[in-house]
Amino acid sequence: MSNDPVRPYNRLIIPGLGPLYGNLSEFAETLLRVVAGLALVTHGFPKIMKVGIFPGPPELWAVLLSLTEFFGGVLIAIGLLTRPAAFAAMFVLLVTVYFHWILMSEGYGGAEKSIIWATVMFYFVIRGANSHSVDARLGKTF
Repeated sequence: MSNDPVRPYNRLIIPGLGPLYGNLSEFAETLLRVVAGLALVTHGFPKIMKVGIFPGPPELWAVLLSLTEFFGGVLIAIGLLTRPAAFAAMFVLLVTVYFHWILMSEGYGGAEKSIIWATVMFYFVIRGANSHSVDARLGKTF
């Protein structure tokens, strides 16, 4: 038996599915990273357009948020500096959890999406990108 947790075929109810799971696991991880990154891009871009790049002091945090979402999303999607970009995005998302749950008093329902997305970002902080990434092509990771 292999040390790979995806491949303990003797533990599957349908052992014949083991090779399928093993073969698709890296693709699934890549798909999750790309979709998560592009989702951040689509949330950050309208905010950049609304607030602008060079705001006054009151809008500074809004700009930092939108730039982190947009450029962090691009980096995550292509798998470049994946861990630091995912960490920055996770931090932003945890701030939105606090904002919706505590400040806006929306509770779990208002913070649910941010919790899910922060968890996805946490996964990439710990895991990094896989072989289908710019990090892998460079041969270095953070």
